[in-house]
Amino acid sequence: MMLLEIKAMAPNDYVGFTFFIGYMAMAAAAVFFLFERSRVDDKWKMSLLVSALITGIAAVHYGYMRDYWGATGDSPTFFRYVDWTLTVPLMCVEFYLLTKVAGAKKSLLWKLILASVWMLVAGYIGEAFNPEGGSTSHSVMWGVLSTLGYLYILHAVWLGEVAKLAEASNSDVVKRGVRTLAWFVLVGWAIYPIGYMCMEGGWLNTALGWDSGMVDLWYNIADAINKIGFGLVVYNIAISETARIKGA
Repeated sequence: MMLLEIKAMAPNDYVGFTFFIGYMAMAAAAVFFLFERSRVDDKWKMSLLVSALITGIAAVHYGYMRDYWGATGDSPTFFRYVDWTLTVPLMCVEFYLLTKVAGAKKSLLWKLILASVWMLVAGYIGEAFNPEGGSTSHSVMWGVLSTLGYLYILHAVWLGEVAKLAEASNSDVVKRGVRTLAWFVLVGWAIYPIGYMCMEGGWLNTALGWDSGMVDLWYNIADAINKIGFGLVVYNIAISETARIKGA
């Protein structure tokens, strides 16, 4: 096995700093969600387990990405997409688990998973297999294909099946929680296509001259907010609903 030689982190290496902070924050969140499972009603334990898996898997990958960045100074595109391909579908699973009490079917689960995998695979092809020097046509084509998966998820959580099931849940906490998670998808996930368009050959890179050098900084911040934030919203729903059941 080839070992990477980790260099000392420069004081102004803000990207490397966010890789380290992301690793620690994700690991701490995973431990928190696992320990808090014992405090919630049984029907919410799986939701918190998924939250712990999302942040735990991210912590492992951030450990690899931190070391890769420290050794090479290059963007760890492969490790990042492996992480996203595992954690983003799990974030979609949360929507299914939260609306399962209102009658969500497994077909919804699989549609959300397939849409998220489609989104990420197309994005990876567009970013990792872009010809040397950056091809705008390649970037745009695969970016559009990736966006189709994103738009499906966005529609489902705002206007489609997920939103309707949340309204039918007879729980104000679930309704507010699903709507908050929908905002994460709309606003929090928006940083990823922006980062994609900043890469060499991307539309923002070629048309506006936006630098791709700091993309990892924004990706790392967005990952921490989205993944830990998703889990905290689910945690609040689980704790609130458990308190309501016990008080009934």
